Amino acid sequence: MIRTTSIVAALRDAGCVFAEDEARLLIDAATHPEELNRMVDLRVAGLPLEHILGWVDFCGTRIAVDPGVFVPRRRTGFLVRQAALKARRSIVGRRAVVVDLCCGSGAIGAALNDILDGCELHAADIDPAAVACARRNLEPRGGTAYLGDLFDPLPRRLLGRVDVLLVNAPYVPTESISLMPPEARLHEPAVALDGGADGLDVQRRVALGAPGWLAPGGWLLIETSRQQSVETAALLSASGLMVDVVTDEDLDATLVVGAAPGQG
Repeated sequence: MIRTTSIVAALRDAGCVFAEDEARLLIDAATHPEELNRMVDLRVAGLPLEHILGWVDFCGTRIAVDPGVFVPRRRTGFLVRQAALKARRSIVGRRAVVVDLCCGSGAIGAALNDILDGCELHAADIDPAAVACARRNLEPRGGTAYLGDLFDPLPRRLLGRVDVLLVNAPYVPTESISLMPPEARLHEPAVALDGGADGLDVQRRVALGAPGWLAPGGWLLIETSRQQSVETAALLSASGLMVDVVTDEDLDATLVVGAAPGQG
C-alpha cells in the first residue's frame, strides 16, 4: 500500500496545489489498496479529482459528478447565494419556481433547492451525459432535468412563471480554450466551455429567450467574467430587463443579474 507521504509527494509532483487535501480524500474513498493505487495513478495522469471520486462538495452539498461532465467551480457558489437572497426577498408564502439552464451536473439548482428548503426545480442541458448526471442529483430533490437546447425542452406551462433563472452558460472564447488547465480542456465537454468567438454566443440566446419565461419580477442570474460583464449586461438590458453587475473579489466571481418588470 502507498504511504500517505508518498501519495502527497506524487500528487505534488504532478502539480496538485492541494496535494495533502486530495490525498486525504482519495484515501478515504478507496476501499482497498489496489483501488487507491489506481485512483492515485488517474489523478497523477491529470484526471479531475471530482471525476475520480464521483462527487464534488459544492455549497456544502455533495453533488454527483460523472466522468466527462462539467465540474462545478467554487466561484459559482456566489451565483447560488445571490439567487437565494433574491428568492427569499421577493417570494413569500409559496415555493419558488427555479430553472437551471446549461445545468451540467445540476449542482446549481440542487444547491439552491437545499438552501431554500425546497423549490419547484427544473433543469436543462444539451449534453446527454450531463442530463443523466443531473437527474441523479435532482430527482431525489423532486426536480426534473430535460435534454435539449436551452429553453426548448422546458414544459410550456413554465412560460411566464419562472421566479429564478440560473444560468452558467459556456462563456470562454473559442481561442481561449487552449489556455485553460488540462483538467478542463481535456476532460470536460467542449460544449460546456466554448462560448463562441467572443464567449457570448449562448448568453445572447439566453437573453433573447429569458423575458418570455420569467414571471413578473422574476430574476435571471448569469455567471460571466469581469471582462465580459459590460457586454453581458448590455444583452440583458436590450431584452428589457433591469440589470445589475455584482462581484465577489475573493472568489473572482462576476454575475449579471436581470430583473423582469414587475419587481416590487
